[in-house]
Amino acid sequence: MNVILLGPPGCGKGTQAGWLRTEIGMRHLSSGDLLRRHTADGTDLGREAAAYMSAGKLVPDQLVVAVVLAEIAADPRGEFLLDGFPRTVAQADSLATAFCAYNLELTAAFVIDTPDEVIEARISGRRQCPDGHVYHVEHDPPQRRGVCDHDGKRLKQRDDDRADVVRERLAIYHADTSPLIAYYERRGLLHRVDGTLAPTEVSAQIRARLGVAAR
Repeated sequence: MNVILLGPPGCGKGTQAGWLRTEIGMRHLSSGDLLRRHTADGTDLGREAAAYMSAGKLVPDQLVVAVVLAEIAADPRGEFLLDGFPRTVAQADSLATAFCAYNLELTAAFVIDTPDEVIEARISGRRQCPDGHVYHVEHDPPQRRGVCDHDGKRLKQRDDDRADVVRERLAIYHADTSPLIAYYERRGLLHRVDGTLAPTEVSAQIRARLGVAAR
């Protein structure tokens, strides 16, 4: 099966992608991870993407499409889990064309519905130490306020996690990515799951709609 995960930043796509990858054995294709890998490897695509990312700009559709479709072309056997791609209707059209070329079919597109206010509270409440240990001021606070339990280093809020930045990211999501919900709904492929539930409950909803039993 081939599955797309949609939803705003902070809705839990990464958590659900991890479950699908380990429980079903799907090949996880994250556009963000692929771009970072190409950048680290110094490929032509990576160098082109790095120029946009270092300037704080969105990587253009054609470049994101090229990176993802190169992975599909390298091993077009199916069983893909697409996370963070497509982000726009233009990317979705390119993906559909590629799937047709390789005789692949999309099984389902899941949107993890989560209200903006929930997303803002989740992300803006994150705190992280320099070694990467992550906490949340409400849901997973450290034992001592502002100090990491593991190494005693001060916790900080990443720039990307500031409330104003989160609101900007949500605005981009609603403008560019939300139209994909209608796109896949028209094709009878869309499934909505409640992103305000616990991750295990979200997984159970996805499992049920894919017809996959828990291990």
